[in-house]
Amino acid sequence: MPDVIPAPELRPDLILDQIAEAVIYADTRGFIRLWNRGAEALFGFNAAEALGQSLDLIIPENLRQAHWRGFDAAIRSGKTRLAGHPTLTRAQHKSGEKRYVEMSFALVIDSGLVAGSVAVARDVTERVEREKAARQAGTAPLP
Repeated sequence: MPDVIPAPELRPDLILDQIAEAVIYADTRGFIRLWNRGAEALFGFNAAEALGQSLDLIIPENLRQAHWRGFDAAIRSGKTRLAGHPTLTRAQHKSGEKRYVEMSFALVIDSGLVAGSVAVARDVTERVEREKAARQAGTAPLP
């Protein structure tokens, strides 16, 4: 078992890089400023490819207009429509493949001002496809 590190010495970047979920932080203009290993695994872009890029990198073309309307409204109002509740949406992998992802969003507030937005995402493509197949077959989805 590894030695235990006292809590004050923990580094948040190590924590973020060791969770399976994708964690993405974008500034108020929608440019990616934080991209963890979970994001690399989910979307196929390494940090060097993603950092500094627009969120359009992972948003399918047909969803971009709606995304930016919601993003801009949240940045202006200081509130997200979903209030941290996860939502099912589509995202685009580096390969061009579309994936179903469950995402939750939060605004990052610094000194009373919106600094950007953070999203936590996980790939739920297999689950969604299984549920679709079960509906088409007229059976209940398997857990």
